[in-house]
Amino acid sequence: MPFVNILGYAAGAVTTLIFLPQVIKTWKEKSAKDISLLMFVIAAVNDVMWIVYGLLKDDLVITLTNSVVLVMALTMIYFKLTYK
Repeated sequence: MPFVNILGYAAGAVTTLIFLPQVIKTWKEKSAKDISLLMFVIAAVNDVMWIVYGLLKDDLVITLTNSVVLVMALTMIYFKLTYK
């Protein structure tokens, strides 16, 4: 596998971890009072655009990475609306 592919998959793996600590903390504490709803809405919109881009470019790394991050962003939006 070429180095550029290894780098892409590694970067994708790290990117998917961006929101994970916040998702876990919010879920455990059942509190999202200090979380910015707007930030996660913007992140979700951004992830959808990246997914579409990845699909159009037939790029599995971009599509999968942003699909996982989208799930976490949507989870945080759900938590923010649920744990008022």
